[in-house]
Amino acid sequence: MSEKAHEFSVGKVEMGRGAPLFFIAGPCVIESEAHAMTVAERLAGIARELRVPLIFKASYDKANRSSASSFRGPGMKKGLRILAKIKKKFALPILTDVHETSQAAAAAEVCDVIQIPAFLCRQTDLLIAAGKTGRAVNIKKGQFVSPWEMVNAVEKIAGTGNEKIIVTERGASFGYQNLVVDVRSFPILRKLGYPVVFDATHSVQLPGGEGKSSGGQPEFIEPLARAAVAAGVDGVFMEVHDNPAKALSDGANALALEKFPSLAERLTKIASLVRGWERA
Repeated sequence: MSEKAHEFSVGKVEMGRGAPLFFIAGPCVIESEAHAMTVAERLAGIARELRVPLIFKASYDKANRSSASSFRGPGMKKGLRILAKIKKKFALPILTDVHETSQAAAAAEVCDVIQIPAFLCRQTDLLIAAGKTGRAVNIKKGQFVSPWEMVNAVEKIAGTGNEKIIVTERGASFGYQNLVVDVRSFPILRKLGYPVVFDATHSVQLPGGEGKSSGGQPEFIEPLARAAVAAGVDGVFMEVHDNPAKALSDGANALALEKFPSLAERLTKIASLVRGWERA
């Protein structure tokens, strides 16, 4: 592991130990163009009002749903067109998932951050394809992977010459249909030298807890996010929805959009204090 601190920007969002806390937020999946545009507009307005750095996230395809009958999204072609429209209209950097090597180049034409899903964090060809796009790559730490093991995923991308790497903690498997967040993971991951993000909503997921879908405990989003920010993460990832009860994917663990402004403000205050200590 290298403790060299890599700092870079994604659009206007600066990343690294000297930068402010940033947020990655948006619906789990693109449910429709109108819905994605509405959520993006509200998030862009909140980010401007609070003056917090924000990356909009949404998936054009959720390839790892619990059930084959679950909604997956509009597909890559239509989904990327919607994300491009959001990027242009609201001037927000965009993040989306890729699941196959063939998707990386197309996603990179629109998106500023290519995300590797947690279940695919060891897929060598996918990591290399994402790295070769030159875009920032966000690697979700698999539920089955220790923080020490993430050095291998990071090195696969860095080996392409791309050092715009983000590492995201999203909890580890803990018994049946449950996850646990080990706060020790954050300082361990930071030793890799790249920005570290905490996925506050997937970490409260109960995978497959509803049989054909995952359950969740959204009441723990804020306490876990506060702990992660106090431990020194560089950013916080949250799936945000205007009506989680009717969300077509991951509604059980999503943060209600109306709660995002106050939570972002509180987390920013904690980060200001903690990151001030680091700079002192």
